[in-house]
Amino acid sequence: MVRLLAQNNGGVFVSKLEVLGKDFIYDGKPERIISGAIHYFRVVPEYWKDRLLKMKACGFNTVETYVAWNIHEPKPGEFYFEGMGDICKFIQTAGEVGLHVIVRPGPYICAEWEFGGLPAWLMAEPGIKLRCYNKPFIDRVDAFYDVLLPKLKPLLCTNGGPIIAMQVENEYESYGNDKKYLNHLKEGMIKRGIDVLLFTSDGPGDLMLEGGTLPGVLKTVNFGSEPEESFEKLSEYQKDKPFMCMEFWNGWFDHWGEKHHTRPAGDAADVFERMLKMGASVNFYMFHGGTNFGFMNGANYDGKLYPTVTSYDYDSPLNEAGDATEKYFAIRDIISKYEKIDESYIPEPSKKKAYGRVELTEQAGLFDSLDEISSPVKSAHTQPMEMLGQNYGFILYRTHVTGPKKGSQISIIDVHDRAQVFLGGKFMGVIERGNKEGLTVDIPDGETVLDILVENMGRINYGSELGEFKGVTEGVRLDYQFIFDWDIYTLPLDNIEKLKFTKAKAKTGPVFCKGMFNVDELADTFIELEGWNKGVVFINGFNLGRYWNEAGPQKTLYIPAPLLHKGENEIIVFELHEMEKPVVELIDKPMLG
Repeated sequence: MVRLLAQNNGGVFVSKLEVLGKDFIYDGKPERIISGAIHYFRVVPEYWKDRLLKMKACGFNTVETYVAWNIHEPKPGEFYFEGMGDICKFIQTAGEVGLHVIVRPGPYICAEWEFGGLPAWLMAEPGIKLRCYNKPFIDRVDAFYDVLLPKLKPLLCTNGGPIIAMQVENEYESYGNDKKYLNHLKEGMIKRGIDVLLFTSDGPGDLMLEGGTLPGVLKTVNFGSEPEESFEKLSEYQKDKPFMCMEFWNGWFDHWGEKHHTRPAGDAADVFERMLKMGASVNFYMFHGGTNFGFMNGANYDGKLYPTVTSYDYDSPLNEAGDATEKYFAIRDIISKYEKIDESYIPEPSKKKAYGRVELTEQAGLFDSLDEISSPVKSAHTQPMEMLGQNYGFILYRTHVTGPKKGSQISIIDVHDRAQVFLGGKFMGVIERGNKEGLTVDIPDGETVLDILVENMGRINYGSELGEFKGVTEGVRLDYQFIFDWDIYTLPLDNIEKLKFTKAKAKTGPVFCKGMFNVDELADTFIELEGWNKGVVFINGFNLGRYWNEAGPQKTLYIPAPLLHKGENEIIVFELHEMEKPVVELIDKPMLG
């Protein structure tokens, strides 16, 4: 265990992790931090203790977590710290099992998380500029810290809690060099009673270590390989301080349309041991990845959008379902050479069950259900989600066009991210982000309804493109004319219980399909949607996340047992395109590619 240095604070002895030369010190003794990342917001609360116990059994002494601002403040001034947002309970649970905690409160976290953890509603704030000393942004950050940090203060090690260190911002070098902004965050944390060790984390490069660090704040670095070169670069900017890899990328994440990433256990273990031989402390990113439930996956941008898949398995020591992998045991073997660990505890896999085929016998078409789940906003021009108070999901733009017009061009300027175009209820095609050509259509005689259904595929979470509107951000043209007079329906899909289902058997979407299945024994399971195309799955009203079979690599969605209950359970699949037949299969293993 990491021990903390006892200090006299007004006659009361408190604990505090400190730096002395190349060592972290506790109780007067040098100690090494062996940490791993588990994000409370990617794991159902019922499984927090299980994952933390497995971490301790692997020889780790610390757990690290980001704080996702967009989870805790879904609307301006409305705060949420319950359920999967109960960060205090997560930290307390870590302390109860004997782990210390490193907290990275952002406000930006990256993490392949929607908008890097920033709330989408920030984009509607007048005059806002992200991640710099901009008053509208700073005011919102301060208001959030005014709520968050007092909740964390009693959990600091200086107050008898498990939190031993906290981060200032996150990988700021990837974005900017505003030292006034970074210093404001640091001083704001101190002003609000955060008196534990503060640190920054950045890549091991000159520009990175110049832009993202602060005097008097411990510098750490992030990398996946070549630890010798990385720590040598760190030494150029920070002499006679401990080596700490704050993010050891022992696995990687997946984008839709790409291959599933894996890393050999032996390779990750070798790099890890090389760090230990150098006397370094290490935080595994990730130890347990979990799941991007709902619409909370982020995206990368490199000339085009690369949305992250629903699973955040990350090829971690614990897989998405919390089971120990080959990598887990390889890492434990390495730790046992350097630290005494209890090898009597062998982590057991969670109970899995294949509940079998489920027929989805009822349906509700999206266009027929608009009045149940949305109310139109009338607007002369198209507006993005954020300006209508919507954060995630879909948005529908409806207007009328007149014909006859043959070979007309429908263009969207600029769509974020993926639009389905319908004319008179008939599917015309898809216009994706970056498409400059649009669709060629024939408009029949008279007046015809034009529908454009846009999916927010996840906001960019990293780099200079951070900060974007979703939906139709500029306008829609028919040939050379902009189209005006729209009914806009916001569709966050947070109220699907209002849908009215019938026994219809349409095979094309957009359509909600509902079925029931019986559970006599609770267990984890995975939903396979063979023959389906693209959409979203809900279990008992809980949004599991997206599927996209055509793109891959992920072919199943993880259903943790706590989302089920004995007796009847409900599945709703929102299919955007078409399915071979309205049947899904609940199987006992994942298919990640």
